[in-house]
Amino acid sequence: MQEKTIGIKTIGEIVAADFRTATVFEKYDIDFCCGGKESLKTICTKKALDLDTITGELNAVQSEPADRSQNYSAWSLSFLADYIVNTHHAYLKENDEQIAAYARKIAAVHGAHHPEVIKIAAIFDKITTDMAAHLKEEEEVFFPAIKRIDTAKINHTAPAEKDLDTIRVSIDKLLLEHETIGDAVHEIRHLANGYFIPDDVCNTFVVTYQKLKEFENDLHKHVHLENNILFPKAAQL
Repeated sequence: MQEKTIGIKTIGEIVAADFRTATVFEKYDIDFCCGGKESLKTICTKKALDLDTITGELNAVQSEPADRSQNYSAWSLSFLADYIVNTHHAYLKENDEQIAAYARKIAAVHGAHHPEVIKIAAIFDKITTDMAAHLKEEEEVFFPAIKRIDTAKINHTAPAEKDLDTIRVSIDKLLLEHETIGDAVHEIRHLANGYFIPDDVCNTFVVTYQKLKEFENDLHKHVHLENNILFPKAAQL
Protein backbone atom coordinates (compact mmCIF):
# COMPACT_ATOMS: atom_id res chain seq x y z
CA MET A 1 0.00 0.00 0.00
CA GLN A 2 1.67 3.24 -1.12
CA GLU A 3 1.71 6.22 1.24
CA LYS A 4 0.29 8.57 -1.40
CA THR A 5 -2.59 6.21 -2.13
CA ILE A 6 -3.50 5.39 1.44
CA GLY A 7 -3.16 9.02 2.51
CA ILE A 8 -6.10 10.11 0.36
CA LYS A 9 -8.30 7.20 1.44
CA THR A 10 -10.82 7.77 4.22
CA ILE A 11 -10.36 6.00 7.53
CA GLY A 12 -13.64 4.17 6.91
CA GLU A 13 -12.46 2.92 3.50
CA ILE A 14 -9.21 1.60 4.96
CA VAL A 15 -10.94 -0.32 7.76
CA ALA A 16 -13.69 -1.55 5.44
CA ALA A 17 -11.03 -3.08 3.18
CA ASP A 18 -9.22 -4.75 6.11
CA PHE A 19 -10.66 -4.67 9.63
CA ARG A 20 -7.26 -5.50 11.12
CA THR A 21 -6.23 -1.88 10.47
CA ALA A 22 -8.67 -0.84 13.21
CA THR A 23 -6.07 -1.86 15.80
CA VAL A 24 -3.72 0.82 14.48
CA PHE A 25 -6.40 3.50 14.53
CA GLU A 26 -7.46 2.51 18.05
CA LYS A 27 -3.82 2.81 19.19
CA TYR A 28 -3.73 6.44 18.03
CA ASP A 29 -7.29 7.24 19.19
CA ILE A 30 -8.51 7.71 15.61
CA ASP A 31 -12.27 7.28 15.18
CA PHE A 32 -12.88 4.79 12.36
CA CYS A 33 -16.68 4.52 12.68
CA CYS A 34 -18.61 7.79 13.07
CA GLY A 35 -15.51 9.82 12.16
CA GLY A 36 -14.46 7.54 9.34
CA LYS A 37 -15.26 9.94 6.51
CA GLU A 38 -12.03 11.94 6.75
CA SER A 39 -8.86 10.98 4.89
CA LEU A 40 -5.89 9.50 6.71
CA LYS A 41 -3.73 12.46 5.69
CA THR A 42 -6.29 14.92 7.08
CA ILE A 43 -6.55 13.04 10.38
CA CYS A 44 -2.76 12.85 10.74
CA THR A 45 -2.51 16.60 10.17
CA LYS A 46 -5.27 17.37 12.68
CA LYS A 47 -3.80 15.11 15.37
CA ALA A 48 -0.14 15.98 14.63
CA LEU A 49 0.65 12.35 13.76
CA ASP A 50 3.36 11.22 11.36
CA LEU A 51 1.78 9.84 8.19
CA ASP A 52 4.84 7.69 7.42
CA THR A 53 4.65 6.03 10.84
CA ILE A 54 0.93 5.31 10.57
CA THR A 55 1.33 4.01 7.00
CA GLY A 56 4.16 1.72 8.09
CA GLU A 57 2.06 0.26 10.90
CA LEU A 58 -0.92 -0.24 8.60
CA ASN A 59 1.28 -2.04 6.07
CA ALA A 60 2.71 -4.25 8.82
CA VAL A 61 -0.76 -5.25 10.01
CA GLN A 62 -1.85 -6.12 6.48
CA SER A 63 1.31 -8.06 5.62
CA GLU A 64 0.07 -11.05 7.65
CA PRO A 65 -2.26 -13.60 5.99
CA ALA A 66 -5.85 -12.37 6.27
CA ASP A 67 -8.56 -14.21 8.17
CA ARG A 68 -11.38 -14.64 5.67
CA SER A 69 -13.91 -14.61 8.51
CA GLN A 70 -13.18 -10.89 8.96
CA ASN A 71 -13.55 -9.95 5.29
CA TYR A 72 -16.87 -8.24 6.03
CA SER A 73 -16.91 -6.22 2.82
CA ALA A 74 -17.10 -9.47 0.81
CA TRP A 75 -20.22 -10.68 2.62
CA SER A 76 -23.66 -10.40 1.08
CA LEU A 77 -25.88 -7.67 2.49
CA SER A 78 -28.28 -10.23 3.94
CA PHE A 79 -25.51 -12.16 5.68
CA LEU A 80 -23.94 -8.97 7.04
CA ALA A 81 -27.30 -7.72 8.35
CA ASP A 82 -27.89 -11.04 10.12
CA TYR A 83 -24.38 -10.96 11.58
CA ILE A 84 -24.94 -7.46 12.97
CA VAL A 85 -28.21 -8.52 14.60
CA ASN A 86 -26.90 -11.81 15.99
CA THR A 87 -23.62 -10.33 17.25
CA HIS A 88 -23.91 -6.63 18.03
CA HIS A 89 -27.64 -6.20 18.59
CA ALA A 90 -27.58 -9.30 20.79
CA TYR A 91 -24.71 -7.83 22.82
CA LEU A 92 -26.58 -4.57 23.37
CA LYS A 93 -29.80 -6.30 24.40
CA GLU A 94 -27.91 -8.46 26.87
CA ASN A 95 -25.81 -5.66 28.40
CA ASP A 96 -27.44 -2.22 28.06
CA GLU A 97 -29.80 -2.47 31.03
CA GLN A 98 -27.15 -4.06 33.25
CA ILE A 99 -24.59 -1.35 32.48
CA ALA A 100 -27.23 1.34 33.08
CA ALA A 101 -28.07 -0.22 36.45
CA TYR A 102 -24.40 -0.35 37.44
CA ALA A 103 -23.93 3.27 36.40
CA ARG A 104 -26.90 4.38 38.49
CA LYS A 105 -25.60 2.40 41.47
CA ILE A 106 -22.12 3.96 41.47
CA ALA A 107 -23.69 7.38 40.94
CA ALA A 108 -25.68 6.88 44.14
CA VAL A 109 -22.71 5.54 46.12
CA HIS A 110 -19.79 7.59 44.76
CA GLY A 111 -21.49 10.65 43.27
CA ALA A 112 -20.57 12.92 46.19
CA HIS A 113 -16.83 12.42 45.66
CA HIS A 114 -16.94 11.63 41.94
CA PRO A 115 -19.69 13.82 40.45
CA GLU A 116 -18.72 12.74 36.94
CA VAL A 117 -20.42 9.36 37.50
CA ILE A 118 -23.76 11.11 38.00
CA LYS A 119 -23.44 12.59 34.51
CA ILE A 120 -22.24 9.28 33.10
CA ALA A 121 -25.31 7.49 34.49
CA ALA A 122 -27.66 10.07 32.97
CA ILE A 123 -25.93 9.91 29.57
CA PHE A 124 -25.98 6.13 29.50
CA ASP A 125 -29.65 6.02 30.45
CA LYS A 126 -30.39 8.13 27.37
CA ILE A 127 -28.15 5.92 25.22
CA THR A 128 -30.10 2.87 26.39
CA THR A 129 -33.43 4.48 25.49
CA ASP A 130 -32.24 5.77 22.12
CA MET A 131 -30.53 2.50 21.26
CA ALA A 132 -33.66 0.42 21.87
CA ALA A 133 -35.62 2.46 19.31
CA HIS A 134 -32.68 2.41 16.89
CA LEU A 135 -32.33 -1.38 17.00
CA LYS A 136 -36.08 -1.83 16.60
CA GLU A 137 -36.13 0.26 13.42
CA GLU A 138 -33.17 -1.60 11.95
CA GLU A 139 -34.54 -5.05 12.75
CA GLU A 140 -38.17 -4.44 11.81
CA VAL A 141 -37.89 -1.97 8.92
CA PHE A 142 -34.44 -1.31 7.47
CA PHE A 143 -32.77 -4.73 7.49
CA PRO A 144 -35.84 -6.59 6.14
CA ALA A 145 -36.00 -4.11 3.24
CA ILE A 146 -32.32 -4.68 2.51
CA LYS A 147 -32.77 -8.45 2.55
CA ARG A 148 -35.80 -8.33 0.24
CA ILE A 149 -33.89 -6.16 -2.24
CA ASP A 150 -30.85 -8.43 -1.98
CA THR A 151 -33.05 -11.46 -2.73
CA ALA A 152 -34.63 -9.69 -5.69
CA LYS A 153 -31.16 -8.92 -7.06
CA ILE A 154 -30.11 -12.57 -6.72
CA ASN A 155 -33.33 -13.68 -8.48
CA HIS A 156 -32.92 -11.02 -11.20
CA THR A 157 -36.28 -9.46 -10.37
CA ALA A 158 -37.22 -5.84 -9.76
CA PRO A 159 -37.17 -4.80 -6.09
CA ALA A 160 -40.29 -3.25 -4.58
CA GLU A 161 -40.31 0.55 -4.82
CA LYS A 162 -41.43 0.69 -1.18
CA ASP A 163 -38.25 -1.09 -0.11
CA LEU A 164 -36.10 1.25 -2.18
CA ASP A 165 -37.83 4.22 -0.54
CA THR A 166 -37.14 2.71 2.88
CA ILE A 167 -33.43 2.52 2.09
CA ARG A 168 -33.35 6.12 0.85
CA VAL A 169 -35.16 7.51 3.90
CA SER A 170 -33.58 5.35 6.59
CA ILE A 171 -29.87 5.67 5.85
CA ASP A 172 -29.57 9.38 6.67
CA LYS A 173 -31.68 8.97 9.80
CA LEU A 174 -29.68 5.99 11.05
CA LEU A 175 -26.37 7.74 10.31
CA LEU A 176 -27.46 10.74 12.37
CA GLU A 177 -28.48 8.47 15.24
CA HIS A 178 -25.08 6.75 15.09
CA GLU A 179 -23.38 10.13 15.31
CA THR A 180 -25.50 11.17 18.30
CA ILE A 181 -24.83 7.93 20.19
CA GLY A 182 -21.14 8.07 19.25
CA ASP A 183 -20.84 11.61 20.62
CA ALA A 184 -22.50 10.48 23.86
CA VAL A 185 -20.05 7.58 24.25
CA HIS A 186 -17.10 9.90 23.61
CA GLU A 187 -18.44 12.23 26.31
CA ILE A 188 -18.61 9.31 28.74
CA ARG A 189 -15.00 8.40 27.94
CA HIS A 190 -13.97 12.03 28.56
CA LEU A 191 -15.87 12.23 31.86
CA ALA A 192 -14.38 8.89 32.95
CA ASN A 193 -10.86 10.11 32.13
CA GLY A 194 -10.33 7.23 29.73
CA TYR A 195 -11.93 4.83 32.24
CA PHE A 196 -9.25 5.51 34.83
CA ILE A 197 -10.09 3.80 38.14
CA PRO A 198 -9.73 6.04 41.24
CA ASP A 199 -8.22 4.58 44.41
CA ASP A 200 -11.23 5.12 46.66
CA VAL A 201 -13.92 3.15 44.80
CA CYS A 202 -15.67 -0.22 45.14
CA ASN A 203 -15.60 -3.28 42.90
CA THR A 204 -18.90 -2.26 41.29
CA PHE A 205 -17.23 0.98 40.15
CA VAL A 206 -14.40 -1.04 38.57
CA VAL A 207 -16.83 -3.39 36.83
CA THR A 208 -18.92 -0.48 35.56
CA TYR A 209 -15.94 1.21 33.92
CA GLN A 210 -14.81 -2.11 32.43
CA LYS A 211 -18.30 -2.66 31.00
CA LEU A 212 -18.46 0.90 29.62
CA LYS A 213 -15.13 0.38 27.85
CA GLU A 214 -16.37 -2.96 26.49
CA PHE A 215 -19.56 -1.24 25.30
CA GLU A 216 -17.54 1.43 23.49
CA ASN A 217 -15.30 -1.14 21.78
CA ASP A 218 -18.31 -3.14 20.59
CA LEU A 219 -20.04 0.02 19.37
CA HIS A 220 -17.01 1.02 17.29
CA LYS A 221 -17.08 -2.24 15.35
CA HIS A 222 -20.88 -2.25 15.14
CA VAL A 223 -21.08 1.27 13.72
CA HIS A 224 -18.14 0.64 11.39
CA LEU A 225 -19.89 -2.36 9.83
CA GLU A 226 -22.98 -0.26 9.17
CA ASN A 227 -21.54 3.18 8.31
CA ASN A 228 -18.60 1.99 6.20
CA ILE A 229 -19.88 -1.24 4.63
CA LEU A 230 -23.61 -1.96 4.95
CA PHE A 231 -24.98 1.55 4.34
CA PRO A 232 -22.80 2.37 1.29
CA LYS A 233 -23.67 -0.98 -0.30
CA ALA A 234 -27.36 -0.49 0.48
CA ALA A 235 -27.24 2.99 -1.04
CA GLN A 236 -25.93 1.48 -4.28
CA LEU A 237 -29.06 -0.65 -4.55
